[in-house]
Amino acid sequence: MTDRLYLYDTTLRDGQQTQGVQFSTQEKLRVAEVLDSLGVDYIEGGWPGANPTDSEFFDSPPRVRATLAAFGMTKRAGRSAANDDVLAAVLNAGTEAVCIVGKTHDFHVTTALGITLEENLETIRDSVAHLVAQGREALFDAEHFFDGWRANRDYALACIRAAHAAGARWVVLCDTNGGTLPEEIGAIVADVVAQAVPGEALGIHTHDDTGTAVAGTLAAVAAGARQIQGTLNGLGERCGNANLTTLIPTLLLKEPWASRYETGVTREALGGLRRASRLLDDILNRVPLKQAPYVGASAFAHKAGLHASAIAKDPSTYEHVDPSVVGNARIVPMSNQAGRSNLVQRLSEAGIAVPKDHPALPRILDRIKEKEALGYAYDTAQASFELLARAEMGDVPDFFDVERYRVITERRRNARGELVVESEAVVTVTLPGGGKRTSFFKNEHEHDLQDAGPVNALWQALKSDLGPHQALVEDMHLVDFKVRITNGGTEAVTRVIIDSADAEGRRWATVGVSANIVDASFEALVEGVTWKLLRDTGSV
Repeated sequence: MTDRLYLYDTTLRDGQQTQGVQFSTQEKLRVAEVLDSLGVDYIEGGWPGANPTDSEFFDSPPRVRATLAAFGMTKRAGRSAANDDVLAAVLNAGTEAVCIVGKTHDFHVTTALGITLEENLETIRDSVAHLVAQGREALFDAEHFFDGWRANRDYALACIRAAHAAGARWVVLCDTNGGTLPEEIGAIVADVVAQAVPGEALGIHTHDDTGTAVAGTLAAVAAGARQIQGTLNGLGERCGNANLTTLIPTLLLKEPWASRYETGVTREALGGLRRASRLLDDILNRVPLKQAPYVGASAFAHKAGLHASAIAKDPSTYEHVDPSVVGNARIVPMSNQAGRSNLVQRLSEAGIAVPKDHPALPRILDRIKEKEALGYAYDTAQASFELLARAEMGDVPDFFDVERYRVITERRRNARGELVVESEAVVTVTLPGGGKRTSFFKNEHEHDLQDAGPVNALWQALKSDLGPHQALVEDMHLVDFKVRITNGGTEAVTRVIIDSADAEGRRWATVGVSANIVDASFEALVEGVTWKLLRDTGSV
């Protein structure tokens, strides 16, 4: 017999409190569709009336299987729930569920609200009862509950009893400041279940200020809570909310959770978890966290030679779950720490099957060590590693050769007296058969200090005329650019890693190293194009 856990996603509301995050209405709709495809039970769309974007979202809500919820606050003291304009705006969103936040910490009631403790209880009772009378599923977010329980346990319990008695389907305990540790969360939730609200009506909402939001949520579930609130990729104010991208696979794949509880997420849907995580990052133009549990690019990366050797025999030796279950993949990076086991495994993943006694393997290993001594890094630049290995094996076609390039950046005032920065680049390539192509690109901007930069100018010039290969690079675009100084002084060596992607959904990284940052960038660009052509011409 398993207990049902209900997943409540608040990415579009609490996640939008993340510094630097602001969803458009269309972006909210896309995220809602992705969340629905995963199988979450509730999608909190925002606070109607708080801003135009949230209001527009509810004016044309997405068609989802999940229950759509609007967020608001309890009525204000001194007026009835029926005459409170803020509460009315939330109801007017027309959602099946409405979540309202209210104070449960006596200090906040008397100091922040400036009302009596009894008046606050009345606002909770009346607000929840009004939602229920309107035919809505009512949720009550007990703000600062854990701090309130520590300060005045009896009053904090009285607040959530009032919400439950008034008809709230869910009473959600919020660790608003994120400072309560998992063991204490478990003890307090157990007290709530025994004294105030049954577990089947109890939810948990944690923040990650101590880095333990996921652990705190699991402790609450173990103590009896049956609704889990969180966000995709752990978005949220300050340090973020409980990360559903970590919680969902843990609940489905790990014991005792997997055998004791069930959620609305199927094993098939779980295979789309990494894609959902990446889509959110793409929408927000954020670089995905490589070390993210389950879905990060490094979550199943095995760098040490000892690890790679064991992985080749049985992946379970160093993997706690099968990466494909969450839509991820195993990676065996290359570095100067690597041995033949890493190399054979990584070559196999690139489609190069070689035995451990292949004569090219020692040359490849020596070449990697030589290059990394110069500042190259192949543990994160997988495409560059593949090109290096194939070159040592004589397996890279001569697609094109860069004969020369030139790039100029100018900062000046234009005819209107506005300060502008412009870059222009010229690239000459030699194609097989001896033909030469010279391409020119110039950035021209009318707005102050807006310029795509010299690297972009080189990229645009390089890809604009590659002869017979031109069509193959049209869908290629650059998605990330990382710079690292590998040593100091006036002769500092710069390492540039560029992440590229294409319309097929592929993403690959290449590396360039030089004392000149532009030259290092151009090297990485050229390798990125070469890898793309290698794949799309069927050369591998």
